[in-house]
Parts: sequence; C-alpha cells; structure tokens
Amino acid sequence: MLAKLWKTAWRCRGAAGASLRRAHTASDDELRAARTWLAQLTAETIPRSICAVSFSRSSGPGGQNVNKVNSKATIKVPMSALLPLVPKILHPSIRSSRYYAENSQALVIQADDSRKQSQNLNACFDKLTSMIAEAGRAAVPGETSPEQKKKVQKLQKAANEARIRMKKAHSNKKSSRKGRSDE
Repeated sequence: MLAKLWKTAWRCRGAAGASLRRAHTASDDELRAARTWLAQLTAETIPRSICAVSFSRSSGPGGQNVNKVNSKATIKVPMSALLPLVPKILHPSIRSSRYYAENSQALVIQADDSRKQSQNLNACFDKLTSMIAEAGRAAVPGETSPEQKKKVQKLQKAANEARIRMKKAHSNKKSSRKGRSDE
C-alpha cells in the first residue's frame, strides 16, 4: 500500500515538474537578455514620445484648485508601440496588468496625487516603470546559484536511490512469495 502511494506521488511530482518546465519556454539567452534589460530599466527607458498624454480635472478635496486646474495626468501607451521595446517574455505579464485596457489595446495610467501637472505626469511614468519591473519579477526567474544546483542534484540523487531501494524491496518481497509452495 505504501509503495502504491509513493509511486502515485512520484508520478504526480513528475507531471508537475514537466508542466513547470513547459511554462518556462524561454531560452537561457532570452532570460539572460531580459535580466540585463530589467537591471537597466529606468523611467527614461520607455520613450515618452510613444505615450499619449492628457490632463483633466482632478477629483477629491482641494477646493478652487481642483475645480479650475487640469492637474490630473493620464498617459495612454499603445501596446503596439510598447511591446517592441520590452523583452518578449514580459508580454503576457504586461497584458495581464491592471492598467491594461482591452478595448483600446493600451496601458492607461493616471495620477492625481499632486496639485502640479508635471509631478502627476512624472508619477504616471514612475507607475509605468514600476509595473514593467513588477512584470519582470513575475515572469523572469532569478539565476540559480551553483550551490543551489548542487543541492538539487544531491536531492534528486537521494530520491532516485530511495526509489530504487523501494523497488528492490518490493521485488524481494514478491520473489520470496514465489519460492513458497503451499502443501
């Protein structure tokens, strides 16, 4: 019974491992390039010229300033302009962002934290940069250290040896039953 449970667990673990391997279809070179790109990502990495900028009246408290001044900044970044600038591995994460507008196929980011247009515009670009960085952290796995690789190999070897020991014990148990003759 224990061997059957163990075998089932082994199969399930193997299937899960296979699906995890399929999830990371990017090559090592693509991952390395994405890590380098993300390390160099700043607010200036994405050119402001690809964004449509608009200003509108802010909501909330602020009195006469809120009623008269268009201080709320909104940027609209078309995906067709953004995706060529970003590593391909980040595309699904960016499309699943809360800023993504399906109808317009664009990222729409707003900021009305400040009373000044320029500060709100900079806040929008900061939000865009941090969203792309967050997508990178979610999509690009970190590099595995040599120590971690050795540890994984050691654990895999131990698991394989335990599996072989169980198989041999099961085989011995079965073969000992065959030798008996019921008289």
